[in-house]
Amino acid sequence: MELKEFFRENPRAAVAFSGGVDSSYLLYAAMRWGKDVRAYYVKSAFQPEFERVDALRLAGELNAPLRVLELDVLACPEVTANPPDRCYHCKKRVFGAIAAAAGEDGFSLLLDGTNASDEENDRPGMRALRELSVRSPLRECGLTKPEIRRLSKEAGLFTWDKPAYACLATRIETGDTITAEKLAATEAAEGYLMSLGFRDLRVRLRNGAAVIQVRKEQLPLVLEHREAILNGLSKYYAHTVLDLAVRES
Repeated sequence: MELKEFFRENPRAAVAFSGGVDSSYLLYAAMRWGKDVRAYYVKSAFQPEFERVDALRLAGELNAPLRVLELDVLACPEVTANPPDRCYHCKKRVFGAIAAAAGEDGFSLLLDGTNASDEENDRPGMRALRELSVRSPLRECGLTKPEIRRLSKEAGLFTWDKPAYACLATRIETGDTITAEKLAATEAAEGYLMSLGFRDLRVRLRNGAAVIQVRKEQLPLVLEHREAILNGLSKYYAHTVLDLAVRES
């Protein structure tokens, strides 16, 4: 099935929208081929501010109706305890909130941006999507990440080359309690490094230390800004180290 055909068969839909590559293209397709569409963005402590800004911008450029929901994910003990299946508990609440809001607005079909490149074993949150009957048109239509980037570029979406950005909670080791302070430190540290020219990076928390992961091509930038990085991150972490394994995906 092609995406165009999917929306011909399902013209009324609510779209779980994060402002990332996949959900942005899904919203574009829904607005182009659907008939009655509304996007839902969930604002929580797990999303950095730039994601909300990107979501608002993209929705505005597409003239897509957007409803922003606020959710206190830190009020859920199953999430803050940070167990191996944290993503399941979080997704269950996030998509449950979207489904409830969409139901209030008259939508019975909820869509998300999972694509054909996403391995289910790597995404425990998919169980929550199944339980809530969320459909994933990009995956159903066999669209992979590279294809979605290509189609997004052709469509003129500014998100086409946006780096993948997992939620802030992924920077904290499994079993390490998630707190607002740790999340704020992560967002501030990554934002600071982005201001120095880094792209597609992670600052992970390990025993009180910041572990920086960057792409191989940006390793020279670490040495160039070594002092600035140490000074900037010392506000949030006891130590700062570089992961020489670098980011591959």
